[in-house]
Amino acid sequence: MEPYRRLLALPGVRTLLLVGLLARIPSTAVNITLVLHVAEGLGLGYTWAGVVTAACTAGMAVGAPLAGRFVDSYGLRPVLLTTTAAQALFWATAWAMPFPVLVVASALAGLLALPVFSVIRQCLAAMVPEDQRRIGFSADSILVELSYMAGPALGVAGMTALGGRWTMCAIAAGLVGSGTALVMLNPPVRSAEELAAPAEKVSRRRWLTPGLVTLLGTASAATFVLTATELSLVATMNRAGDTAWTGLAIGIWCLYSLLGGLVYGGLPRGFSPLVLIGAMGLLTVPVGLVGDDWRWVLIALVPAGVLCAPGISSTVEAVTRMVPAGARGEAMGLHGTALLLGGAVSAPVAGAVIDGPGPGWAFAAAGLVSVAMVLVALPFRAGSRPPTGEPGPVTAKTTA
Repeated sequence: MEPYRRLLALPGVRTLLLVGLLARIPSTAVNITLVLHVAEGLGLGYTWAGVVTAACTAGMAVGAPLAGRFVDSYGLRPVLLTTTAAQALFWATAWAMPFPVLVVASALAGLLALPVFSVIRQCLAAMVPEDQRRIGFSADSILVELSYMAGPALGVAGMTALGGRWTMCAIAAGLVGSGTALVMLNPPVRSAEELAAPAEKVSRRRWLTPGLVTLLGTASAATFVLTATELSLVATMNRAGDTAWTGLAIGIWCLYSLLGGLVYGGLPRGFSPLVLIGAMGLLTVPVGLVGDDWRWVLIALVPAGVLCAPGISSTVEAVTRMVPAGARGEAMGLHGTALLLGGAVSAPVAGAVIDGPGPGWAFAAAGLVSVAMVLVALPFRAGSRPPTGEPGPVTAKTTA
């Protein structure tokens, strides 16, 4: 645990991680709340609920790099104030919207989503020395797992006990509190050394290289296999008539990832994201061979599960090495978009395989697709240092 003690001793890191954990919880409750509101509250079923969540996800995929670019150019506070206000307006009124209005508003809310995931990672890269970034991003991945274990569960509990109106208002309050906390904290998006360096202007074509694009594709491969695994696990449990245990099973699976991230951060050296995500895909392929008993499936998921957090955190670390500080926000936004796209593409593919050959084959298909995506990235393996850039005026600000 000594690497974690050294990390938490750095000025501001402990507070940033704590705020990041609490700020992510309402964000992770968003999708399940929208699904239950449309499917159960409006009585339109899960197909139309999927339309709303797809609109929201599409908005997030477009908005994440845009928010990051604005952070790079204008600082953190203006972006946080704008997105916090947008989330407050949407979630305080979404419960009363007719369905067609809700679809459009969900897309706009996604476009102006509070960029808490990318902001925390961007600020960690600025506050933590490069030789400690792996442990920093590993700690962050652990807290992400905790937020995903809490947020959706709270969303379901709220919709069940309070109904859509009060649950959505609670999410509005949570997002406003999250944005306000980050505005008040105002963590740096560049380190002191980066601020002291000579001003330089780096065009996007200098850092958005084939190596970075394929690295983002590798990040998509991670969420592709994770989304398919979750759907396949749920389908296996449904077929066995053990749906009541689904929450416990997914929580245990998340625990594998949490423990994997904890161990990975304490290792003396890290591994390439291609190795970690490729191994996660390979180890997912044979999971379906254990049969239809979800308890054996859960045990078979241990090897791949422990690689989840290390795989994703290693892609974040690699992005920070390949991109200059002045473009880090946009790059973190693109990383978030890659994660979203992997999950969005995976859901219909895994669903088709589950409805056809069955959940066991969905594990194999997801693992093979992720391995194929990693193999595509291998020839484009790029250097880990950021580009030098071109001299130019300072256009980015680190404070509002």
